Amino acid sequence: MDDRRSAFVRDLAIDFDRRWIVLTLVAWAAIVAWYLFDDWNRIRWLALGDTDDNMRLAQVRAWMGGQGWYDLRQYRLNPPAGFDIHWSRLVDLPLAGLILFFRLFTSDAWAQKLACGVAPLLPLSLALLGLAATARRLVAPLAWPLAVAGVLFAGATMMMFAPERIDHHGWQLAMLSLTVAGLCDPHGPRGGALVGIASAVSLTIGLEMLPFAGMAGAIIALRWIWQREEAPRLSAYALTLGGGCAAGYAAFASYADRVPRCDALTPVWLSVMVAAGALLFVLAWTSPAQRMVRLAMAVVAGGIIAAGFAHQFPQCLGRPEQVSPELARAWLDNVREAKPIFRHPFRTAFPIAALPVAGLIGACVATWRTRRRLLAEGRSLAEPVMVGWVSVTLFTAFACVALCWQVRFGPGAQMLAVPGAVALVWWLGPLLLNHRSLAVRVFGPVLGFLLVTGLFANLIVQHTGVDRPSRYTQRVNRATGRCMTQPALEPLDAYAKQTVFTFIDLGPRLIVLSHHDAIAGPYHRNGDAMLDVQHAFQGSPDQAHAIMRRHRATLLLVCPNMAESTVYRARAPRGFYGQLAHNRKFAWLTPLPLPRGSPLRLFRIG
Repeated sequence: MDDRRSAFVRDLAIDFDRRWIVLTLVAWAAIVAWYLFDDWNRIRWLALGDTDDNMRLAQVRAWMGGQGWYDLRQYRLNPPAGFDIHWSRLVDLPLAGLILFFRLFTSDAWAQKLACGVAPLLPLSLALLGLAATARRLVAPLAWPLAVAGVLFAGATMMMFAPERIDHHGWQLAMLSLTVAGLCDPHGPRGGALVGIASAVSLTIGLEMLPFAGMAGAIIALRWIWQREEAPRLSAYALTLGGGCAAGYAAFASYADRVPRCDALTPVWLSVMVAAGALLFVLAWTSPAQRMVRLAMAVVAGGIIAAGFAHQFPQCLGRPEQVSPELARAWLDNVREAKPIFRHPFRTAFPIAALPVAGLIGACVATWRTRRRLLAEGRSLAEPVMVGWVSVTLFTAFACVALCWQVRFGPGAQMLAVPGAVALVWWLGPLLLNHRSLAVRVFGPVLGFLLVTGLFANLIVQHTGVDRPSRYTQRVNRATGRCMTQPALEPLDAYAKQTVFTFIDLGPRLIVLSHHDAIAGPYHRNGDAMLDVQHAFQGSPDQAHAIMRRHRATLLLVCPNMAESTVYRARAPRGFYGQLAHNRKFAWLTPLPLPRGSPLRLFRIG
């Protein structure tokens, strides 16, 4: 009986190892099914909670409605001229494909809702496969289920894959996962090519992950400096990075991105990536035997790239958005995701940072234990598992440091922490479960699970009341959420299509849920229109009227107590919006009826 049980367990382990790709995809399908069930109301009401998600759907609608492939100008904001979006069509493809697929079975409206629910979950499959592969290579062949499960506890990461989160962040996180898998691939050329392709795809989508792509390239270069045998990995990386960026630019760069701007894969970053790929390929091809010579060559190559960038594109040495000082002060400096993690409330920052810190500790411990084991066995420290753990540790440490620059790196930092967290579980689990103390065997695994996954941080925040939002903040959040809903905005279609002057953060949602046009959205290439909206709400009533007339707006839409409105009231209590909020009447504004209980206020502009 024991022999049969042992044989069954052994066969099961072999199947789990051999079929890890299929089983990972089965797990992904189960996660998809759960998310679609749990978030069905969000799908039903097209609850695109972020301005970028709304703009993505508006962009896809325009393309499917006949707008050119390379024309990413959004004509429904700031009409009639519109403004350019610094994105690419790459992420539009799966969303548009799903809409066309669901149209075969239902109406266009429902096809869009279903597509917005399913599309964000597609890149999750790649993310799970990348992390599972990393866990198999570095921890143990059967550790991949822990990596799949570990991602589910990375709250900031999973938010980017949730239904309705149709913007590009999920795809970039998937590329980051594949990048880590490529760094840990023992087969050099394949691993280098995977890192290069993933980096090129990510940069084609947007520049948000540029620091991570740069760090991945630096790690590959450092590996070549340390080990000449890494030259095939470096050359494959160099060719795929330069070639992939060139292909991405040719296939997806918009008309507006064919000038040397700094905020997308324009000729600026294309030339940098192609030049970097060419120089790295030369380094790999020459590969001198002396380590110090390789180091000197890498330093010279880096200096050439940096000096060339500074000389050819001095305008890009500052902020890539290239906004005016006024817009930077009034808007960009106040964007929450662009602030360091220590500038955020404790209840926000602590849960984001807990998992990356645990993952970094786990990666450091795994690196140390691997080094000790290899030395004890008389094996080389150049073994793939050792080099892989060093790469993961460097990458995870970089992500933790990046959080101190901008909290927007939180989802990436949590994802990069998963391999280290899995290593901790794989090491501590047996120690705790086999401990001679009953208390340790019972409570140790539970406590270890809470610490390693970072769930303890969420429990502390939820059950201690620390840094709890005030009643005023809750009221503002409630008002913001209500005004963005489909039931609140769809009644506006009772009025003939017009240009509506409204808040910047309400603009993208308005053009998605109604047939009206708006003036601005929170996008730096829309800077002049954004300043016009701010000047109107914060300036005098006469100034506001003049700006609205200049934009040919015939309707004014406001949401009392929406987050943006509180900024205008705080900055200019006696400005136009401050007076409007106190129910002052203006001869050139006529109140228009909306359904009972509507959180919005609508006026006709005379």
